Amino acid sequence: MSHEEKKMKPIWYLVGWMLLINGVLIFASGIYYFFNPSHYRTVLAELHPSIWWGAMMLVVGGIMLIASRKATVD
Repeated sequence: MSHEEKKMKPIWYLVGWMLLINGVLIFASGIYYFFNPSHYRTVLAELHPSIWWGAMMLVVGGIMLIASRKATVD
């Protein structure tokens, strides 16, 4: 019988998923508010920060997931 060892995922795997999920939610809300602007305008609303931050969180979360996919803790 072969003995199969279970390997733990690093903490960056969980952090990557958290960033990816939050990035999707923030990016989606930014897209929604881009097409349906609020009646209340903030100072930098024309820069659409939720789109930029959501996209950055998506990219960083994806990089962390890919980087930690191969790394396992013995």
